[in-house]
Amino acid sequence: MISNIRPTTPEDTAEVLALYRRVACSPGGIARLEVEVSEAYVRAFLTRTFSDGAGLVAVDESGAIVAEIHAYKPDPYCFSHVLSELTVVVDPATQGKRIGKSIFAAFLQVVSEAHPDICRVELIARESNEIAIKLYESLGFRKEGKLTGRIKNVDGSFESDIPMAWTR
Repeated sequence: MISNIRPTTPEDTAEVLALYRRVACSPGGIARLEVEVSEAYVRAFLTRTFSDGAGLVAVDESGAIVAEIHAYKPDPYCFSHVLSELTVVVDPATQGKRIGKSIFAAFLQVVSEAHPDICRVELIARESNEIAIKLYESLGFRKEGKLTGRIKNVDGSFESDIPMAWTR
């Protein structure tokens, strides 16, 4: 179980990288293959998160990071009220224990309390990830359309992405 949900720090980089690699090995885990989860990729999103976003990790009783969530502002001023590129990952060994819902709820609380300038949080969910879509809806996200055939699966098939948003 989770012993703590706390802000992500630069010292978490190696452990977040290992977590993302574990999740990438799990079918439907994230929209990246394990070989695409590099140290540069993790450093890039953490740097953006630290400079212009919000990020949290969930830590278990042993001190290991078992979940991570982050989002950050897009560059143009016209999107300065938005957190985008939201990604949440939960270690496959701990899925089904409400860790994802807990870290996500904590994230939205941080946004609500510490980021009054943020009026919108965006994410995109793979259409086949019905469990995640239901979770996001339970947290106040709404479907905003369908990006038909946007996802190319490793077997060569295509599926849609579902853009969703939470608004203040």
